Amino acid sequence: MERIALAEELTFSRIIHGMMRLSEWSLSKEQRLSFIEEVMEQGITTFDHADIYGSYVCEELFGEALSLKPSLRDKMEIVTKCGIVLTSDNRPANRSHHYNTSKEHIIHSVNRSLENLHTDYIDLLLIHRPDPFMNPEEVSEAFDELFNDGKVRHFGVSNFKQHQYRMLDAYVSQPLVTNQIELSAYQLENIEDGTLNLSQEVQAPPMAWSPLAGGKLFNSVSDKAVRLRKALEDVGQEIGAKSIDEVLYTWLLVHPASIMPIVGSGNMERIQSAISALHLNMDQHQWFQIYQASLGHDVP
Repeated sequence: MERIALAEELTFSRIIHGMMRLSEWSLSKEQRLSFIEEVMEQGITTFDHADIYGSYVCEELFGEALSLKPSLRDKMEIVTKCGIVLTSDNRPANRSHHYNTSKEHIIHSVNRSLENLHTDYIDLLLIHRPDPFMNPEEVSEAFDELFNDGKVRHFGVSNFKQHQYRMLDAYVSQPLVTNQIELSAYQLENIEDGTLNLSQEVQAPPMAWSPLAGGKLFNSVSDKAVRLRKALEDVGQEIGAKSIDEVLYTWLLVHPASIMPIVGSGNMERIQSAISALHLNMDQHQWFQIYQASLGHDVP
């Protein structure tokens, strides 16, 4: 599988697997390990986590499986995030839903993630959401300490807009290597507002969450969904795609920003659709046909 370089010593598989719903799949430790191995056999070696996923249990479920075969760790890349605080029975001390990007919280969160994931290092740590109460000097101090202690090798952000990215980047000595953003043919906000352009400007390939728009395109009867579905079907016939899933992934993959889609499914057929898209192509005319269907009007 194609790999994307984010830093001199960090490359990701072009397709990333997301573990946000791992707790919903009701798999035993052995079944989880088997699933991870099957995903890796397909060339997907990068796994996306966050401390809060599954009400703070998904990292632990992944780590339990990994502990059955520790040799897999050096063959994969683990991404995790911190900064969101949720109320949860698993975190009774959490008083409210808010953001916390203090040095103390970041370091505590990473230490807990390391324990849960059964690993002694994180390949990439992301600040999960921009924090309006952020002290960037504390974030920078946390990043430096985690890097110097060998606990985190690289750093980035998630859901940051241009001004938020530039502000944090001005303070940190550890380079921000990616921005994980919502991106699909249905959800164009981060294309329209310049967020994707910033990734190209700073040469930090973005990770795309919800590349299938949360399934809206498969069953919604809204004008936008119907219009876009028709364009996806038409282009899909032209490029030889088996499903509109493949067309949606191809639309992201052909973009020059080196977008890395995150596939969050526990179904291997759905994962295979993303992998199959790597072998498809789409010309500029077809890309804009889908783009304009999503916009609902011609480009200016």
